[in-house]
Amino acid sequence: MKITDISLDRLRLELDPPFRAAWDPVPRGHFDATIVRVHTDEGITGIGSGDLMDGFGTYKHLFVGEDPLDITRHVKAIETASFHGAPYWPLEAALWDIIGKVHGRPVSELFGNAAKKLPAYASSGELKSPEERVATALKVREAGFRAMKIRIDRNRVDEGVAAVRAVREELGDDFDIMVDLNQAWRMAGDTADASDLAKTRKIIARLAELDVFWVEEPLPYADLDGFKRLRAENPGVRIAAGEMHHSVPELLRYLEEDALDVYQMDVVLAIGMHRARTLAELAQLKHRQFTPHSWTNGIGVLANLHVSAGVGGGPYFEFPYDPPGWTPERRDFMLAEPVRVDADGCLEVPDRPGLGVELDEDAIDRWRVK
Repeated sequence: MKITDISLDRLRLELDPPFRAAWDPVPRGHFDATIVRVHTDEGITGIGSGDLMDGFGTYKHLFVGEDPLDITRHVKAIETASFHGAPYWPLEAALWDIIGKVHGRPVSELFGNAAKKLPAYASSGELKSPEERVATALKVREAGFRAMKIRIDRNRVDEGVAAVRAVREELGDDFDIMVDLNQAWRMAGDTADASDLAKTRKIIARLAELDVFWVEEPLPYADLDGFKRLRAENPGVRIAAGEMHHSVPELLRYLEEDALDVYQMDVVLAIGMHRARTLAELAQLKHRQFTPHSWTNGIGVLANLHVSAGVGGGPYFEFPYDPPGWTPERRDFMLAEPVRVDADGCLEVPDRPGLGVELDEDAIDRWRVK
């Protein structure tokens, strides 16, 4: 089998009203997605998505003519190309989609087959008042979720903690709450400094009183010693990070230094599926957890799900969901059916070969950037 071509469909969904993501400098009025298709001489096509694949045309020749099943070779080639360009991990997802289709099995089975479904947590995206966050939390629980993640702005800490407290009081102790401080990295144009260690320590101490399940991205990635200190000082609160950490050696250092309780590498944004599996298994061997970030679109959600279910990640899987601003219909506009949780708040691995992606070609034609 040979790769005959790699094609990209660049899509843009206009968002009205805009989505006010907590990590964005300005509200986003559109949602971009790039669909990667790897075509082969045997008629099998692999599909991936996640990062926007900017500049990939320069490197397409590294893969065309090669056997798509030579995944180790391709992972190394993607790493060399990504060093000079953008994160091209959606290509690896498309290659795994081919491998699963060739073998007639879901990719998660090839990654270890540890689980057929995972409990999901509703991952909020917007900053909301305590009253609004409680209303959303009630909808989340009604949809079947047993956990949710709440964003806190470093400049509006009191309001954020109040939102966590309100949800805790309304939904009780049997509903898990995660908190994301979004301090590890910055969107383009966000030049504000991260909260310093002293301020972050105070925030986590307040959240510990509310029995949060974990605190995510509390510090910049470079502050390894700070992460270790936060863990040591707050034994009742898990510390999570790593979603956009592109450096495998640095993630290995985090593991060696035992800096985190929960590792969150996104397989289509950070280090790819193959490397994420390796690091996830190392984390589990150290009695630490792997729960990948999954804030792209439904294809990226599925790629992360296959790896997490394959290795037995958990205890929850991230499901971007914050109605009405962020819904499966908006997130998965390119799919025939949005990816959804079941009535018990679990995300099932599709039983179709590969990643289980079913595209809506009419939607792709409608939203394709000309």
